[in-house]
Amino acid sequence: MSARKINIVILDDHPIVLEGLKSLLLNHSTTIAVQTFSSALNFNKFMEERPSVDILLLDINLPDGNGLDICKNLQAQHPLIKVIALSNQIEQSIIRQMFDNGACGFLLKSTPSEKIISSILDALQGQIVMDSEVMRILTTPVQTKTFPALTKREKQLIALLAQGKTTSTIAEELFLSKFTIDTYRKNLLQKFKVKNTSELLMLVVQENLL
Repeated sequence: MSARKINIVILDDHPIVLEGLKSLLLNHSTTIAVQTFSSALNFNKFMEERPSVDILLLDINLPDGNGLDICKNLQAQHPLIKVIALSNQIEQSIIRQMFDNGACGFLLKSTPSEKIISSILDALQGQIVMDSEVMRILTTPVQTKTFPALTKREKQLIALLAQGKTTSTIAEELFLSKFTIDTYRKNLLQKFKVKNTSELLMLVVQENLL
């Protein structure tokens, strides 16, 4: 009785990567069948035919799609397909998002051939797979940004600056001199290490500091 075929799909927009992986997999075993796609569009059309797929090796950056979204959508419709990201995107947030979206593995494109093969076989057995560099990135503590605390008066000033009010108007509303308002503003720029009021306001909004 012949062994069951392992159906592997590779989605990557680099021809060299596609051909290299296809050759690697086919040379490893006659029980492996490989389909390759260079665009999300063609891959999605292929999946509409509800083919038998065991493993998807998925690049994250595609010209017409995002690997994170493709993984999430695929797992929602075909939860039995094992998705392994194969990418050079090594930001911790992207790796975590890929796993959150249902991937069972994350390998770098520089991963040795033997590791790629063993990871595919391990994934088929239900294991989570990743190479040593991905593991190192995931276990590195995230450096959180810290910002100086704002006083009540500084918050008032920033809120008024955000409304586009002038120094004179702010001085009148807060019953302070224009010199005092300018001093507060200059101190805030130094405090948050920004060059101008626009950068200060952008930082406050982005980091939700008010």
